[in-house]
Amino acid sequence: MDARCLVTRRDLLRSTAIAGSSVLAARSVGEPIGTSGLAAGGPTSSVEPIPSGKIGNVTIGRMLLGGNLIGGWLHCRDLKYVGRLFRAYCTEEKILQTIALAEQHGINTVFETGGDFVRRHNRTNGGKMQFIPHIEVDADRSEQALKDHIKAQVETGACALYIWGVSSDRLVYTGHANKLAQAVELAKDTGLPVGVGTHSLTVVKECERLRAPVDFYVKTLHRDDYPSATPKERRKDFMWMTGEGGYYDNMWCIDAEETIAFMKQIAKPWIAFKVLAAGAYLPRDGFQYAIANGADFIAVGMFDFQIAENCATLNKVLADNARRERKWYG
Repeated sequence: MDARCLVTRRDLLRSTAIAGSSVLAARSVGEPIGTSGLAAGGPTSSVEPIPSGKIGNVTIGRMLLGGNLIGGWLHCRDLKYVGRLFRAYCTEEKILQTIALAEQHGINTVFETGGDFVRRHNRTNGGKMQFIPHIEVDADRSEQALKDHIKAQVETGACALYIWGVSSDRLVYTGHANKLAQAVELAKDTGLPVGVGTHSLTVVKECERLRAPVDFYVKTLHRDDYPSATPKERRKDFMWMTGEGGYYDNMWCIDAEETIAFMKQIAKPWIAFKVLAAGAYLPRDGFQYAIANGADFIAVGMFDFQIAENCATLNKVLADNARRERKWYG
């Protein structure tokens, strides 16, 4: 965390109070708070644990706890104060409470960032939370350096690995898809399931064309009818890297319909992420869209007060979509 994010004790108490009141105000507009409330230290409702599936030989809950709130960042769009507000609320104690609460509701895997907190939770609370870290791949990185990096990620206690979406996008955009396939092969030598993350369907297509030994994909999926979504006529592949079309951190899946159609052909587990378009949709809408259209798992960044309701929502969505068009994988 950089110096700009540091706050005094007085700032912390004030910001945390504001966070609670802001959430209450926002939720009163969008949906009722429900029984989970804002209490720390455990759920206040009897929500059934979410079901799980398999990626390789690893059992993973159908919803993973996204690591963005653990790692210290989130999408703020134009609201510049939100980053500081969020960091004031997500103290180390709060992060550990959130992980514990997630595990109580059947979420058994933290995704992308937060390995240190997962280990602390497991050691201190006797938890069994799993962790899927990401692998960063650069076109200029030597094979030995990549092997060392992969080894370090495995040593975080990883139950699986995946190539970070930013790396995958950059490699394919710059014509180095072969480097991505080689990274998957090197990661497979660890014996863990290996996935590829991306914001672009082109990356999935390239991996399939190259027959990379991918065990699962991590691809964005969300609807595109929220007010700040980039207009269709301005959307371009990889625009989140190039800035084309006036992109300003407001859209993460420009090809939802094409993604849904293509993934029907892929007989591998699919973890969908950004399913709420970074807060543009309520869980009941974002979860339904992702699961009904083929996602086998969803990775969702959540505050502690959202976990019980999100799990209850997912359980209903899964029950309603037991017989969907795309076969269940995992």
